[in-house]
Amino acid sequence: MDRALALLLAFEDGDAALPLAEIARRAGLHMTTALRLLGTLESHGFVQRLAGGGYALGPQLLVLGERFRRGLRLEDQVMPALDRLRSESRESAAFFVREGTARRCLFRLDSPQPVRTIARVGEVAPLGIGAHGRALVALETEPRPRLPIVSRGERLPEVAAIAAPVLDARGRVAGSIGITMPLYRFDPAAEALCLPLVLREAVALTRTLGGDPAPIAAQA
Repeated sequence: MDRALALLLAFEDGDAALPLAEIARRAGLHMTTALRLLGTLESHGFVQRLAGGGYALGPQLLVLGERFRRGLRLEDQVMPALDRLRSESRESAAFFVREGTARRCLFRLDSPQPVRTIARVGEVAPLGIGAHGRALVALETEPRPRLPIVSRGERLPEVAAIAAPVLDARGRVAGSIGITMPLYRFDPAAEALCLPLVLREAVALTRTLGGDPAPIAAQA
């Protein structure tokens, strides 16, 4: 099993096809062993042998990927991330999704502090304004902004927010994750604490959803 997985992992980004010798070299296997295991993988659709020579990944991997994607319950992935953000920042944490030209609060955990920002799950707000509103379109904006996005009294005058986009397995924006707090508490120390927390969770949640966090990290 380990050797068969090593053969599949020999394919890297941009590898449409690889010759047998290169696959064996990358997997650290003798060519005869690699050939035998590739035959087994081919019979199950995990690789395909090309007419011109060499091998490519097979369609069964796409089937498994789709099963994985459909099996993900977004709440199960997002809520632990929000819990970490709230616990470490002691501020409110939320996850928004895009709905046309608006955004909706899908999940939220309120700050444990007595003075906190107030919002409701299901609440709708415009895109393009506020940290979450701008984070949801950050990857389609030119020039691209730095991430996470920070807003101070931008949509609501007494609220500060930090947010970053989260990507899914298809590279699309699945939502935005971030922290909100009363503006008076958003001093340099709070900003220094919360910025890396939001970026960390956006990257981690993207990976959990099967996405590539490189576009997020590139704008940090």
